[in-house]
Amino acid sequence: MSKELTSFSIANALVEGAQRLHEAAVPEGRRDAGSLLAHVLGRDRAFLLTHADEALKEEEFRSFRFLIQRRAGGEPMQYITGNQEFFKLSFAVTPAALIPRPETELIVETALEILGNVPEPYIVDVGTGSGCLVISLLHEISAARGLGTDVSLAALQLAQRNAHRHGVKDRLALVGSDCFSAFQPNGSVHLMVSNPPYVSDEEMKNLQREVRYEPGGALAGGPDGLLVIQRLLLGARPFLQSDGHFVFEIGFGQSEAVEQIVDRRVWKLIEIRKDLQGIPRTCVLQVKE
Repeated sequence: MSKELTSFSIANALVEGAQRLHEAAVPEGRRDAGSLLAHVLGRDRAFLLTHADEALKEEEFRSFRFLIQRRAGGEPMQYITGNQEFFKLSFAVTPAALIPRPETELIVETALEILGNVPEPYIVDVGTGSGCLVISLLHEISAARGLGTDVSLAALQLAQRNAHRHGVKDRLALVGSDCFSAFQPNGSVHLMVSNPPYVSDEEMKNLQREVRYEPGGALAGGPDGLLVIQRLLLGARPFLQSDGHFVFEIGFGQSEAVEQIVDRRVWKLIEIRKDLQGIPRTCVLQVKE
């Protein structure tokens, strides 16, 4: 190890990394430093505590410093480590798709309730990204089949990777499509889910620096954030069975506007569920008989 690096134990590396992240105004800098070092070493955080005096190899320390620099620049932890926990699974993530978020798990929870008595459900995930929604559902329901769509080829490749990781690739078709552009409706879908772009043009100008690393096309929802949601509401019905459901995520402060654009001649608004922070987050619709 070079002279510059001879004194770097695990403990010393964590101190340096945490200080660098603190200077870069990264929240939870010490936690992130620990997670990054654990990632470099292929160990868990408990190992760092019990081996604090252990010396790092030069290659390990240089790799750690490089990752700290990326995080200090605002790059999300998930893109640096390449993984994110969602629902019960660990998903590969890249800048090709949004990072799965805890509030989006509410879609999966709601969908499982809806599909509880459906023997062989067919599920469509519009704008699948990493595939976290449809893959989580197929993993939970062994008899389910699914279709994931996305306009991004890179996102579809990521979803395919995750489908293989979690053993559902034989029950999941992945197709490039801008909303419904690549399909002909046949009324066979039991449940449609989506986490669509819903960030308004004004909000796009003021995104947090971490969020700016995520694909803009998966975030930008037009002037009021509802452009894609409106397209989905107009186009989804012919794909669904007569008692089918459509469950999708909405943004902060959008619940009243969404209620107004739901056509009550087509849809029955079951509810708009709140997330753990009390924010109306998940819109639950059923085809109106």
